Amino acid sequence: MNTYANLVLLTAEMKPRMFDLDFQLLHDAVLTLIAVFVLYLALSYFLFNPVRAMLEKRQAKIAAELAEAASAEETAKALRAEYEAKLANIEKEADEILSDARKRALISENQIITEAKEEARRIMDRARVEAELEKSKVADEVKKEMINIASVLAGKVVTANMNTNIQTELIDETLKEMGESTWLS
Repeated sequence: MNTYANLVLLTAEMKPRMFDLDFQLLHDAVLTLIAVFVLYLALSYFLFNPVRAMLEKRQAKIAAELAEAASAEETAKALRAEYEAKLANIEKEADEILSDARKRALISENQIITEAKEEARRIMDRARVEAELEKSKVADEVKKEMINIASVLAGKVVTANMNTNIQTELIDETLKEMGESTWLS
């Protein structure tokens, strides 16, 4: 019990101090602060700075990805607006194409009709020219035939040596046989 008694005596002899600060406590506190500061510096160099750098890189990467996503979103919105505008204009373009096709068809139809009428007119003109040629050819043949008939008639008149009454009758009879229309044309 001697230790206990020494402790009680030592405590009784001590003077009360303010906050119970002594040199050993201050010495231990300073050493602890220096150790904590050195530990902080070591941890900062080996742990905190690499972690901070990694976090900054990650933050920069996330910011870049967010910016890229925002850019992609803007591009997608622009493309969507462009496609919606194109879709809205497709019906107008289809109507314009159909209208243009109808106009071209009408122009083509009118051109074909005009060409057909022109061809029909040319055919009719050729037919008239051919008819006129045939008519003049027939008229020439009729004239030749009349000349032949007149020469035959003249031969009959000479051979029969007839009088004027008989000659007039023969001419009238020949003219009736030929027809009045052939003589006049």
